[in-house]
Amino acid sequence: MAEFLTKSRARNIFYGGSIFFVVVFIGMTVHSHKYVVDVSTAGMDLSEEVIHGKHVWERESCINCHSLHGEGAYFAPELGNVMTRWGVQDNPNAAFETLKGWIEGQPSGIEGRRQMPEYNFTDEEMRALSEFLRWADQTDTQGWPPNDAG
Repeated sequence: MAEFLTKSRARNIFYGGSIFFVVVFIGMTVHSHKYVVDVSTAGMDLSEEVIHGKHVWERESCINCHSLHGEGAYFAPELGNVMTRWGVQDNPNAAFETLKGWIEGQPSGIEGRRQMPEYNFTDEEMRALSEFLRWADQTDTQGWPPNDAG
C-alpha cells in the first residue's frame, strides 16, 4: 500500500525547507558582506578633487559620448583606462597637462569627423577631471571592460 503525504508531513517539509533556505540565504548574505568589506576595488583615495572631477564629468554629460568602465555611450573612446593608455596614470601633473592639451585641441575642425565640443574649463576643473579619470583608471574593475586598446 502506498503512503500518502499527510498534513503533518507536508507541514514538516514546508517548515524544514523554509528553515533550510533561510539558513542558506543568511550564509550567502554574510559571505557577500565579508567579500564587499574585505575586497576594495579602489586603487586611489576618493579625494575632494576626485569628487569635484566627477561633478565636472556629470555636469558636462561626458557619458553621453564616452563610456567609463563599459557604461555609457560608445560614440567616443572608453575613458576608464585612458590614463594608462596615455602612460600618465602615476603622474598627476602629466595627466593634467595631457588632458588639458587634448581637450584644448578640440574640436579639431576636420569636417566629417566625430569631434568633441569646445569646452572652456578652468585649470581647477581640468585638474579635477584629470584626477577623476586617474581615479577611474586605478579602480580594480576585475578585467572589465575587456578593451585594453583604443
